[in-house]
Amino acid sequence: MPDWLANLEPHWAWLALGVMLAAAEIVAPGFFLIWLGFAAIVTGLIAWVVPLSIPLQLGIFALLSFVALYAARRWLKANPITTTDPYLNQRAGRLIGEVLTVTRAIEDGRGRAKVGDGEWPVRGPDAAEGAKVRVVSADGGVLVVEAA
Repeated sequence: MPDWLANLEPHWAWLALGVMLAAAEIVAPGFFLIWLGFAAIVTGLIAWVVPLSIPLQLGIFALLSFVALYAARRWLKANPITTTDPYLNQRAGRLIGEVLTVTRAIEDGRGRAKVGDGEWPVRGPDAAEGAKVRVVSADGGVLVVEAA
């Protein structure tokens, strides 16, 4: 092991770990690593001010991680992150309310309808080819329709 690494003060290791975890949150967002980074930085600051053994520093880090994650979880449950577009990545959900033209007659509850420049499978009451239907919901990649 290099001399500089063997002589590294533990608080610098905690501070570096905290910064790396915070940076990792940017690369792999999940709103989780930032709290572990916070716990590592606070552990590093405590270890800088008060000389502590490594096992005690690990215990402080574990305790702070648990407290930070618990507090963040409670806060997020009380203040959920809402979106202005709930169907952002759900194309079928975005089609709810649209009026479509049946391209293959709906028989026995199944058929196809024109969506943009393509066709989607639809499920609903029987309808002839060319009939207009309204999308009422989506079940995976199948649109549930009713007569328009």
